[in-house]
Amino acid sequence: MKALGLLTVIAVLGAWLVWNAWNVFRLVTDVRGGSWRRPMWWTRLCSVALFAGVAAWIRGLFASGLDARKTCLYVQHERYDEAYRQSHAAEFNKIFPLRNMCNAHADLVPAWVNPTIAVCGVVALAATVASIVLWFGTARALRLSPPARKEHQS
Repeated sequence: MKALGLLTVIAVLGAWLVWNAWNVFRLVTDVRGGSWRRPMWWTRLCSVALFAGVAAWIRGLFASGLDARKTCLYVQHERYDEAYRQSHAAEFNKIFPLRNMCNAHADLVPAWVNPTIAVCGVVALAATVASIVLWFGTARALRLSPPARKEHQS
């Protein structure tokens, strides 16, 4: 059952990756054509920002690998302080900001991860607001516009 869940998560993330690769292409090509005035452009930007934020969060979450002690000692070449880790265990279980310290001075989570998550969250929120404003603004403008006259051909 766990294998099926893992395969489902991998399939969803893979599909989201393909969707966002297409979105990045469309964002770049559509910005020259003025499509940034349309809600779908902002929806694509929101999706790309969320994907980048989730990818950075996953990178930070699994920064220590399977064994934090061995990663500290053999990969980061830092002293592993078990007493420090036990006294600050609650900090390492937070969803944000991500931290996984070897000792009081060395963090296994790369320095770019938390700012990337924060910036991607702000961009996604701004894109969502812009998309909603444009969507309702366009709908209101269409509703208030006079009906188009059909020319009768004889």
